[in-house]
Amino acid sequence: MRLTVIGTGYLGAVHAACMADLGHEVLGVDIDAEKIAALGEGRVPFFEPGLQEVLGTAVASGRLRFTTAIDEAADFGDVHFVCVNTPQRRDSSAADLRAVDAVIDALVPRLRGRCLVVGKSTVPVGTTARLSARVAELAQEGADVEVAWNPEFLREGFAVQDTLRPERLVTGVQTPWADRTLREVYAPLLRTGVPYISTGPATAELVKVAANSFLATKISFINAMAEVCDATGADVTTLAEALGYDTRIGRRFLKAGLGFGGGCLPKDIRAFTARADELGVGSAVAFLHEVDAINTRQRRRTVDIARDMAGGGFEGRRIAVLGATFKPDSDDVRDSPALAVAAAIHGEGAAVRLHDPQGMDNARAVLPVLDYVPDVTKACEGADLVLHLTEWADYRRIDPAELAAVTPTRRILDARNALDAALWVSAGWTLRALGRPTPAPLPSQQTAAGHESAVRSAEPA
Repeated sequence: MRLTVIGTGYLGAVHAACMADLGHEVLGVDIDAEKIAALGEGRVPFFEPGLQEVLGTAVASGRLRFTTAIDEAADFGDVHFVCVNTPQRRDSSAADLRAVDAVIDALVPRLRGRCLVVGKSTVPVGTTARLSARVAELAQEGADVEVAWNPEFLREGFAVQDTLRPERLVTGVQTPWADRTLREVYAPLLRTGVPYISTGPATAELVKVAANSFLATKISFINAMAEVCDATGADVTTLAEALGYDTRIGRRFLKAGLGFGGGCLPKDIRAFTARADELGVGSAVAFLHEVDAINTRQRRRTVDIARDMAGGGFEGRRIAVLGATFKPDSDDVRDSPALAVAAAIHGEGAAVRLHDPQGMDNARAVLPVLDYVPDVTKACEGADLVLHLTEWADYRRIDPAELAAVTPTRRILDARNALDAALWVSAGWTLRALGRPTPAPLPSQQTAAGHESAVRSAEPA
């Protein structure tokens, strides 16, 4: 089939490359000429595992091209996927749909014959109905343009897998023709047994925001339990393990830590509550305000614990931060908890040296005042405190004994509950984690620590 993908950011670039990989002819469209040039050369302008290979193959095959011309897109395809951003509005919690509206206004008057416009962006429920009315106003005489919604369920770091081997496909359609068309688009996936749910547009629009709200609730729940564990001496990791054996609850997303961020979960739950308020059912999802508040509070708690570990204040302290992205296997720093903590600590007077395997360029663009160090050991050299803020596998592979050689204070805050606490403590580190008791050093380490303190006290100032 001949498909267009309008908007070639994270969602659009992945969708375009994967649709071409399935055998379709695809034209990617964007107003950013620099991005289009890079993609047209087979270069991915952001980090996403596996995408470079899929994109390069699709471009080389001739099945995937890119353009900035909306006229070319209108002439090219019969199915047009809308993949533009829907960020949070600056003046409220609601979603900003100006990019979606701009696509409809630019594309629809140029369409001829029977066409399907398929939204993939995350939008408030009722968007398809609103856009369908706009399409009726804009469509040329003789054109038959229908709007459908096909939400995306991509996880950054797994986007190619989630597109080519999805857990489910959901389409919100208004006619049998639209349903048949989308079944044809996804025929290669349906032949492999991928579950396909065809429903109305309102349900399809709700699926994505409901899924994100549920995940956010689960994450915030275990983080709330971490606060209780800190107050009682209980261990949140053991608590989560015990809860996870309950098949009604499950283990996934029951991991206490710094909380969620990125370009989806935070703004999606806020937009969902804003839309519920507009519909007069805000009280039904009022709990999401507390979900959001718990998530934000995790950042403040991390700063508070770090301040305590640094001796009660950050002024003049050297702090090493491991992680800038909101999650591993991504270079995305949007609403990153790690970067928010680093910024807060810097704001209180600390000298912050930050390392991240993929996100330093993006982090530097957002927060240029920090010292960005391309080597983990150099970032931690002479640090008064090390903060583990993004759960990269690189950091789990660190040898704490080797790092101790350049970090005399040997204090680390594991805000992701991902490090092997026993291993770090055995190497002489004082380790704290959210919702877990502070591991006690072994007797030999207490003796060594006491000897080190005595030597330091005897040194001249």
